[in-house]
Amino acid sequence: MSEAFAEPSPFLPSPVVPATLEGHAPLQFRCRPGIACWNACCSNIDIALTPVDIVRLKQRLGLASWQFLKDYTVPYELEKDGIAGVKLRPVDGGSACRFMTPEGCSVYDDRPTACRCYPVALLAIRRQDEAFDRQCYAIVREDHCLGHAEPCTQTIDAYRAAQGVVDYDEAARGWRQLILKKKSSGPTIGKPSKRSLELFFMTCYDLDRFRAFVASDAFAGVFDLPAEELRAALEDDLALLQFGWRFLRQVLFGETTIALRSEGVEQRRARVAERRARLEREAAERLARDDDEGGAYVDI
Repeated sequence: MSEAFAEPSPFLPSPVVPATLEGHAPLQFRCRPGIACWNACCSNIDIALTPVDIVRLKQRLGLASWQFLKDYTVPYELEKDGIAGVKLRPVDGGSACRFMTPEGCSVYDDRPTACRCYPVALLAIRRQDEAFDRQCYAIVREDHCLGHAEPCTQTIDAYRAAQGVVDYDEAARGWRQLILKKKSSGPTIGKPSKRSLELFFMTCYDLDRFRAFVASDAFAGVFDLPAEELRAALEDDLALLQFGWRFLRQVLFGETTIALRSEGVEQRRARVAERRARLEREAAERLARDDDEGGAYVDI
């Protein structure tokens, strides 16, 4: 481009280096106590939480999932007018992480995936003609971070393994696939209903409420889940999450992997039809009353 036509970009520079890397690529980076930028990244947070992050943190804090969501998180849109995500709420009136201390992270062993990954960004990509997602990586470089100047080099795979990211990513893989599937499907599945959005949020984030739903007579009346599988899901949070991914794929995308009780399905359809008929009848009655009142006003 000639100098005459060159203009400054209206966009702020991204901290993500625009190159995709494989896991065997080298990474020079280390974060350690005593480094001059210690706690800088925790002073201004924007941390999205995976369902696995929420399970680990609510267990560490001894909170029910709804209480953790209320006290420690804020919702945000993963896609416009679509499914929701959850972010960690910073300190009141500020931008710092509420788990930050002068010594470092107070929940370090259960810190969120985003904190474990840094400065490596995971890129999950699905091609239109493929039914699986591919993983590659990018490097985040921010001006305040001095970790890139540390004399410590290892592969991206080795770094992620040392940070405990691999297990977190594997546990949350079904969740990422759901989001990718929803985004790649686009308008072909239509705009999710309010009920579908609420169901997605409960299953992914409010796990204790989802457990109560799975243990309910209403669930048992529709879904025929083997007793051992049901028991495993109800007794372990991570097992329940894995079951939740299957449940959402069936409910949202019609991928049937959970057997249905035919009599329960028919009863549910009958209740839905009855409710729809009742709503239509009530709407017709309201319309008739409005017409009568309007007619009386005209006659006067």
